[in-house]
Amino acid sequence: MVKKVLLFFLVLGWVSGGRAQYWTIHVDQSGSSDFKTIQSAIDSVPSNNSNWVCISIKPAIYMEQVTISYDKQYIYLKGEGNINEEKASIVWGSSGGLRSSPTFTCLADNIKVENLNFVNSYNYPPITKSSYPTIPAVAARVNGDKMAFYNCGFYGMQDTLFDAMGRHYFKHCIIEGAIDFIFGAGQSIFEECRIVVNVGKSLEEGDTGSITAQGRSGANDSNAFVFKNCNVTGNGKAILGRPWRDYSRVIFFNSSLSDIIVPPGWDSWFCGNHVDQLTFAEINCYGPGSNTSNRVAWEAQLSQEMTDYFVNITNFIDVDQWVSNQPL
Repeated sequence: MVKKVLLFFLVLGWVSGGRAQYWTIHVDQSGSSDFKTIQSAIDSVPSNNSNWVCISIKPAIYMEQVTISYDKQYIYLKGEGNINEEKASIVWGSSGGLRSSPTFTCLADNIKVENLNFVNSYNYPPITKSSYPTIPAVAARVNGDKMAFYNCGFYGMQDTLFDAMGRHYFKHCIIEGAIDFIFGAGQSIFEECRIVVNVGKSLEEGDTGSITAQGRSGANDSNAFVFKNCNVTGNGKAILGRPWRDYSRVIFFNSSLSDIIVPPGWDSWFCGNHVDQLTFAEINCYGPGSNTSNRVAWEAQLSQEMTDYFVNITNFIDVDQWVSNQPL
């Protein structure tokens, strides 16, 4: 019955006024709702649908590996409850492959996610260093275009958030890890997010963590990671980032940097012979880790015009106003 009613509303196209309206289906592990698992609710959405469907998820720990395939667009995953209440958490413990290990994979365009946690439990939370090998274990792989995450948590150790490609907006999110834990070639703004470095319990004593490994491959590629009004905190020591590809681009703007950030700030990794192609910049940052006097010599200095372009959501990721047109 749920599928028939859902299909009716999708065909009807229940949209009014600026923001899209949506039909809602419910997930509850108790079995008292439409679905018991998140994946089964996603699977119920008709292929190639073009109207928003909200999947409302009751707080609980969902031990499942969840995928939104290419043909399941216009899905709004919404954890029930408000910002101060317990969230629904999707938990899985797989490691090794960047495409096989993610707890959550989204390949579709036009997706909104709110009030959910994504955890790769393979090596999280870290307990003893020797028991949790340092290998990729992805909590979320984000491949679609026009995706937004609000009040979500991403928890892992290495390669926590695979921001692979597409335009993305993260607001009021928590992202935790130790090594390259925000990586990929996404064109993304992280606004008012908390970036948590967890090196002390994850790596060997004296090792340095890395927050970002951005994957811009060409000089004309539009992607970059922009951290706006964020709070970088945690334990141990870390760099702000290192390049995963030859034209890597990461910008920290008006963000609080704690003393976990080491003085050089960045590392050239395997791009030491062409650091002039990298764009790693800090603008108006503050806090004990923001002193740039001992930063790498090749840290970028952006003009005011370029700064305004990157930190303005409309310019950088939302020219066609997809963020403002997603459902409330």
